[in-house]
Amino acid sequence: MKKITIAIDGFSSCGKSTMAKDLAREIGYIYIDSGAMYRAVTLYCIENGLVDGKEINTAKLREAMKDISISFQLNAETGRPDTYLNGANVESKIRTMEVSSLVSPVATLDFVREAMVAQQQAMGKEKGIVMDGRDIGTTVFPDAELKIFVTASAEIRAQRRYDELKAKGQEASYEEILENVKQRDFIDQNREVSPLRKADDAILLDNSNLTIAEQKEWLMKQFELVISD
Repeated sequence: MKKITIAIDGFSSCGKSTMAKDLAREIGYIYIDSGAMYRAVTLYCIENGLVDGKEINTAKLREAMKDISISFQLNAETGRPDTYLNGANVESKIRTMEVSSLVSPVATLDFVREAMVAQQQAMGKEKGIVMDGRDIGTTVFPDAELKIFVTASAEIRAQRRYDELKAKGQEASYEEILENVKQRDFIDQNREVSPLRKADDAILLDNSNLTIAEQKEWLMKQFELVISD
């Protein structure tokens, strides 16, 4: 069977990663969470004193990019890949609100995106991958055979994020999360480099009122349609 590249883009907290991970596991493809890569760079900034309030020390970060290595390793217990920053498992650390509140400003930096896109394209050279993010179908893999663009209302996305953090035992404020979601939407759509937008040939999925099972079924249908062509 031919292998293809699947690009899943969309707004933050839309469940893109869950969809992409499940599909990759189902069809035996490699899953790459591009958003986790930007979160890992953001964590590096926090842990290495490159953040002052909301300001990123771009000069020092530019210099440090050559020392930032991001990889993914399969977690035997979850069956899903964990994110590693310079050899250390940072999967839990990159999902905090502190990282969420800073990831968009970091991801808007042209030299950060250039470095991450190069790594992502290298990972996808052999096809047989599912990658999710903000600019996968428009910038990273414009020739992907299957492109999905996911959206949902800001309120529903904030509630999902709130529930996810509470389930992990982390303190969370719905109002703070909703504000963060709206801020990230604005930054992602208005940044100069690779802004978030639906590729012309992407299929739109509004999953506001869909269950995870319904999303999986819908996504599998799209995959089968492309593969059978």
